[in-house]
Amino acid sequence: MILTDICIIGAGPVGLFSVFEAGLLKMRCHLIDALPQVGGQLSEIYPQKPIYDIPGYPTIKAQELIDNLMAQIAPFKPSFTLGERVEAIERQEDESLVVKTSDGTLVHTKVVVIAGGLGCFEPRKPEIADLETFEGKGVAYMVKNPELFRDKHIVLAGGGDSALDWTAYLSEVAKTTTLIHRSDTFRGAPDSAEKVFELAEKGKINLILQSNVVSLQGNGHLKEVVIVGKDKTPRAIRSDYFIPLFGLSPKLGPIADWGLNISKSAIEVNTFDYSTNVERIYAIGDINTYPGKLKLILTGFHEAAMMCQSAFKYVYPNQHLSFKYTTVNGVNAF
Repeated sequence: MILTDICIIGAGPVGLFSVFEAGLLKMRCHLIDALPQVGGQLSEIYPQKPIYDIPGYPTIKAQELIDNLMAQIAPFKPSFTLGERVEAIERQEDESLVVKTSDGTLVHTKVVVIAGGLGCFEPRKPEIADLETFEGKGVAYMVKNPELFRDKHIVLAGGGDSALDWTAYLSEVAKTTTLIHRSDTFRGAPDSAEKVFELAEKGKINLILQSNVVSLQGNGHLKEVVIVGKDKTPRAIRSDYFIPLFGLSPKLGPIADWGLNISKSAIEVNTFDYSTNVERIYAIGDINTYPGKLKLILTGFHEAAMMCQSAFKYVYPNQHLSFKYTTVNGVNAF
């Protein structure tokens, strides 16, 4: 059995930063993630995607952020269980908790922190005939390696941040880049939308609004996507790859059975310390919900810091917590 002070479910950016905040307070962490590597969505779905809202970094690629976080927490020597899903949490007589994974790994901990992003997630697939036929043969739901699309004809669909950001990024990589959106306005950040409109005006991308992809064509590999606009007339566009980016569908999995208050596939928390309704269990990052919640990595970092201040009382019940600034005290490992 693995012994730790805090067991963090989810090894994405928020879970990793929690290790740093916990380490400052001399609390050890063990992280569990169903994915085979750390990084969560950033490493699994868009490792090369640029991120623009991390303080101190005008731009940083997703995987680079994860690498930096791993370097930041290295002094605190966290341990990991990867490629296993948490199945159950059992409370002990002394109120501590034992976390059990799908492979039978047991972690004895004083505090559990759920930092599982969207939980078990899968891409939202548009209703397009023969979509699954071309999966892996021209249809991709994420961009793991942008070089795969170099000098290719790329068609993206969607109106959120991922669609906007990847359109801008791939415009420098692909032979042609086309973004199709069913509306004439975007859900993504205004700056990202403005950049896409500017690229369209300069002729660096094809921007087709108020249109939908209705079918795919090819012989063994995708060759064309067929779109329909306001005039209802089908039009074929050459496409080596079609990337529909309509977000992720969250699935909480076993978490839904742990007695937590859940609203719309997210865990309700107290914003004082991001604790759940179950004592010693916290939820931080995209998996939690509360009035005014912003699903930003930056928000998750804040929640991680506040959570650790609260968790201290369970790890060291007889000690008084004294907040100290790293600028004065530095970073001292165990």
